[in-house]
Amino acid sequence: MIYGYIRVSTDKQTVENQRFEITNFCEREKTNIDSWIEETISGTKEPGKRKLGTLLAQLKKDDILICTEISRLGRSLRMILQILEDLLKREIKVRTIKDNYNLGADISSKILATIIGLAAEIERDLISRRTKEAVARKKAEGIILGRPKGRRSARVKLTGNEPELARLVSEGFKKCEIAARLGVNRNTLRKFMREREWQPYSLKVEGVT
Repeated sequence: MIYGYIRVSTDKQTVENQRFEITNFCEREKTNIDSWIEETISGTKEPGKRKLGTLLAQLKKDDILICTEISRLGRSLRMILQILEDLLKREIKVRTIKDNYNLGADISSKILATIIGLAAEIERDLISRRTKEAVARKKAEGIILGRPKGRRSARVKLTGNEPELARLVSEGFKKCEIAARLGVNRNTLRKFMREREWQPYSLKVEGVT
């Protein structure tokens, strides 16, 4: 089966230009489109939210998907790479007219598949690095990650530690540093102090000024 896929972003755009290009291409290649899929939707939408998603699911080995340019499949490199990776694994051919891509079982497709795999690996590594950096930054700010262990809430941890809290405040420690020392979230510390109408630098607890 040969499928012609047409996508425009707005109602002001017309599908006729893309249909004309694909039809002329098929005439030159002496082939015909068996089924047309047209939709008016932004390419930023995930395939599952477009007619494209239904089309991708029904494609079979040796089917051919034709569109005017690769950007018709999506607006981000990540999305396009994911779609192409899936199609190449399933041995489905992709032809684009303006880009002149002819992706199938040839050597160029195998090279592209390798590039796609490498790009996916790089993206996973970047995401992992960003996550680790974000976690490290939050820890440095005194933000406690995850749920508290056991049944002790953050407020219970602070209750009874008022003298230590007052001492740390009087010595000029920042709230993020105090929160880290007392094992609570910085926002929880602020709320705890606000509820008790404690002013950061005028706390007075017995034995501590």
